[in-house]
Amino acid sequence: MDTDVDDAPASHLTEASASAPSGEPSAGAGLRAPLEKHPFLVSLGGRVRSLRARRGMTRKAVALAADVSERHLANLEYGEGNASILVLLQVAGALRCSLMELLGDVSTSSPEWLLIRELLENADEAQLRRARIAIGEVLGTGGSAPIASTRVALIGLRGAGKSSLGQMLATDLGFPFVELSREIEKFAGCSVSEIQALYGMNAYRRYERRALEETIQIYPEAVIATPGGLVSDPANFNQLLSHCTTVWLQADPEDHMRRVIAQGDMRPMAQSKEAMEDLKSILAGRAAFYSKAQLRLDTSAQPLEATFRALRTLVRDLLQLPP
Repeated sequence: MDTDVDDAPASHLTEASASAPSGEPSAGAGLRAPLEKHPFLVSLGGRVRSLRARRGMTRKAVALAADVSERHLANLEYGEGNASILVLLQVAGALRCSLMELLGDVSTSSPEWLLIRELLENADEAQLRRARIAIGEVLGTGGSAPIASTRVALIGLRGAGKSSLGQMLATDLGFPFVELSREIEKFAGCSVSEIQALYGMNAYRRYERRALEETIQIYPEAVIATPGGLVSDPANFNQLLSHCTTVWLQADPEDHMRRVIAQGDMRPMAQSKEAMEDLKSILAGRAAFYSKAQLRLDTSAQPLEATFRALRTLVRDLLQLPP
C-alpha cells in the first residue's frame, strides 16, 4: 500500500519527472518555475540513496520492501517528497538501518560511529558506564571523577536542600561554597529567568558550561550547589561527573513543592495539582541521570540537622577525612 505523504511542492509530479535527479528537465518543466528544495529534505534524500547503494538494492527493491510506491521513494531520494514519519520508518526498515541513521544523527555519520553503536547496542547500564569512562579516558576528557575529588557537587531538583545543606557542608569542611546559578548570572549580567526569557535555553546552557568550567579551574576544593536541570545537558553533566564528587539529594515531591514555596516562589500555587504532576514528571525524567551520582541522600527522611550529619558522614568517609 501507499502510506501517507504530506502535501509537498513535488507531490503532483508525474512518475517520470519524480524519478529524474534534481536539476534535470522534466516534461512541462518550462511551464512553472522550479520550487526551492528544503536543505534538510535534500540531505535526507542523499542519505537514502547512499544507504540504498551501500546495501546494493535497487529503488524498486527498496520500495517493495518498504511497501511504498517507487514514485514516493524517488521523491524522497531527490528531496522533493516531504514523507511522513511512518514512511521514513518503513524505508529505514527496508534499508535495515535505524531511523536515526536515516535522519543523519551524528552517531551514524561514519563507519567507526556505527561500529561503536553496534558494540553498545545490547549493553546494560553498568557496561555502558564502564564504556563511557573508558572513552573519556581515551579522549583525555576524563570519564569519571577521581574516587574522592575534593570538589563536592550537590545535584537534585530545586527544593532538595542543595543550598542550605551545601553551605553547612562547606563550612564544616572549610571549603568555599559555590552556588552555580549565581555564577551563571554573573557571566550573563542578568538573572537566570531573564537569560531564558531573553536569549533562550541554548544560551543559558552555554553560560552554565562557562560557569562550571571556571569553577572547576578556580577551586580545587569546593562544595558546589548545581542547578536542577544541569543533568539535562550531557556535555555539562559529563564535566561535572569528570571533575567532582557528586551527591544526589533526593526528596519527596511534596517536600520539593513546600520548600520552593517557602523560598518565595508562589507560581506553583496557581495550579497546584498541575504543578505537582509536572514536578513528578520532571523527577521521573531526571532520576536516571541523578542516579549517576557517587552518593545519594534522602533529605525528606529526617530534620535538617540530622540530614546534615548524615551528609557530613557520607562525604567525609568518601574523602577519607576525620569524622
